[in-house]
Amino acid sequence: MKAQVFRGVNQLSYEDVPIPVLAADEVLVQVQVVGLCQSDIKKIRYPLYEPPRIFGHETAGIIAQVGSEVRNWQVGDRVVVLHHIPCMHCGYCLNENYSMCDVYKNITTTAGFVPSGGGFAEYVKVPGHIVRNGGLMTIPDGISYEQASFVEPTNCCLKAVKKAQVAPGQTVLVTGAGPIGLMFVMLVKYFGARAIATDLLPARLQKALEVGAEAAFDPRDPHLAANIHALTQGMGVDTTLLAVPSDKAFFQALECTRKGGKILFFAEFPDEVEIPINPNILYRREIDLMGSYSSSYRVQALAADIVFNRRIDVDALISDRYPLQELAAAVERAIAPTPETYKILLYPEAGLHRECLS
Repeated sequence: MKAQVFRGVNQLSYEDVPIPVLAADEVLVQVQVVGLCQSDIKKIRYPLYEPPRIFGHETAGIIAQVGSEVRNWQVGDRVVVLHHIPCMHCGYCLNENYSMCDVYKNITTTAGFVPSGGGFAEYVKVPGHIVRNGGLMTIPDGISYEQASFVEPTNCCLKAVKKAQVAPGQTVLVTGAGPIGLMFVMLVKYFGARAIATDLLPARLQKALEVGAEAAFDPRDPHLAANIHALTQGMGVDTTLLAVPSDKAFFQALECTRKGGKILFFAEFPDEVEIPINPNILYRREIDLMGSYSSSYRVQALAADIVFNRRIDVDALISDRYPLQELAAAVERAIAPTPETYKILLYPEAGLHRECLS
């Protein structure tokens, strides 16, 4: 089969690799579409992992083979592959900190080499632990593979929204209107709150308004805080979701978030970034700082419900489609986006020529 093999920093090789061999409790999925995630880009561009590896994890496809001990799954089933499933019995899982679980963090879906997700290939092997414990989800009739590939990123954003306790009637500032920021806008609106977005690109500000933001501002506007306070009866927003790794965005969040409000770090900052802060700001204003990393098993079913029942319009997030062979070009497009670049999807040859369901 063909796969995009990570051979070193910024070195991707489109090459033939063996189709993974199944154990008795495993499933082989033919990839139809896989989303390009910022975490994939980070792994490709920085010396974080030893090559060779096959990345990619926002995967939807068709079951091509099942092991002899597999029950309830058949060849031909249309599925979403979830690459993180926690153990459910360690101290982290018992406290619902699923993304801190060692089993969760140890990625085991693979298309070869050290298991690393495996979605950037024609076939991916799903291990027994994931098959048995909810890591395969049936794609309903009428839902395309493209739409289904959004279940995992929706879960990640939904986890953050739930953690921040976004509620009807609240106002939420979303910093950054890329594909993640736009999904936050959609989810905030779905849960009955008002979203305000910021971004440097006018086209993205317009897009944020189109998908449900009440207002959208350039963060360089010197009147940003005043504008946001004017929209919130002088109080400031209840919650800020930081969807860009910017210290300037954080300090704007402090200006724009009301006393007793919350600031949630979602985007991952470079390790060398340090943000100085006077702790009395948090103490006197009772600001809660929190982080949200990856997805949550607890909201997995809800994330699927939101996507499969079209409660948010994930199609509106798709901007670019590339054959898997052109993964390097897709990464470059994501790094240097045009004003119209949002979510990028990739297609192995089989998926590229398969008509998506309407």
